[in-house]
Amino acid sequence: MKTIAVIGTRGFPGIQGGVEAHSYHLYTHMDNVHVRLYRRRAYLTEQSAQTFPNIDYIDLPSTRVKGFEAVWHTLLSVLHIMFHRPDVVHIHNIGPGMFAPMLHLVGLPVVLTYHSPNYEHDKWSAPARWLLRQCEKCSLRYSNRVIFVNKYQMEKCGALDKSVFIPNGIDDVTRSDSTTFLARHGIHKGEYLLAVGRLTPEKGLEYLVEAANRLPQVQQVVIAGASDHDNAYRESLERLDVNKKVIFTGFTTGEDLRQLYSHARCFVLPSVNEGFPMVLLEAMAYGLPILCSDIPGTRQVDLPEQDYFTVKDVDSLCDAITRSLNTPNNVQRYDLRQYDWQSIARQVQQQYSAAIG
Repeated sequence: MKTIAVIGTRGFPGIQGGVEAHSYHLYTHMDNVHVRLYRRRAYLTEQSAQTFPNIDYIDLPSTRVKGFEAVWHTLLSVLHIMFHRPDVVHIHNIGPGMFAPMLHLVGLPVVLTYHSPNYEHDKWSAPARWLLRQCEKCSLRYSNRVIFVNKYQMEKCGALDKSVFIPNGIDDVTRSDSTTFLARHGIHKGEYLLAVGRLTPEKGLEYLVEAANRLPQVQQVVIAGASDHDNAYRESLERLDVNKKVIFTGFTTGEDLRQLYSHARCFVLPSVNEGFPMVLLEAMAYGLPILCSDIPGTRQVDLPEQDYFTVKDVDSLCDAITRSLNTPNNVQRYDLRQYDWQSIARQVQQQYSAAIG
């Protein structure tokens, strides 16, 4: 049985983030491997105590200082890995990939999952973006195998002979009849636009709030997600919400999130940057009408052209929302067969074998 050391994620379960959700589904679907998951202690919640037969947690000190937390925690994790050698090290994203050369130097096989080009995010300063680009070069050069969740990004990076495209996945879902969470927040069943994700600038939520301000037919906007490091972005969204249509539910999971997906009028993803958004697959699994910004990350799935609007363009988003609200609210049917987590887990395990070989 192979031992896989996993770094570059804050951890799971009960920890917010796309990479965290990806890791949770991926490793809990794997067979015949022993996963050693390195988690950031500062982010652990009550839900993080849940255990899985094939997964051990290594909880190390971390901070919540933007730009430093990942570097510090990954360094500690790599030092631990060097003394407790696994068969393969699986690094998530290019920032933590800066340590791929160190792992390569001590003869440990490395598999990198490239989730998104973080240097495109506005939250980073110019020096931080430069550093992330250097991390990208190190990651790609010193990893034995590279998994891209985004075909466009793989082609942009030159589609190296050691690269492979493996998308994010989605499990089967069941719609909830309950509305207890909605009632607790004053949310009206079937009348709200839903957005799900961390409250960070690359999510483009300000464009959704502006569109809601302009459209009297929009009754409520529900944003399910929490801030990463500070509340500055959320506070800016609250200031934009002059008509008080927006309801912030914070980081929402489990049955509460299931209720939000089950009773929404429409799902809106106004992101400026994305790798391959898992929340988009979740909304599709619940059969929701979809509206998303036209960026490479959202073009990974096959949606009708009318489901896309021009990124950062409030007028285009207003037109899309109006068109959607004027369409009968029927459950949509999407073909999600290629996004099966069990199949995805097998494909990733094949990359482990290739890296060792």
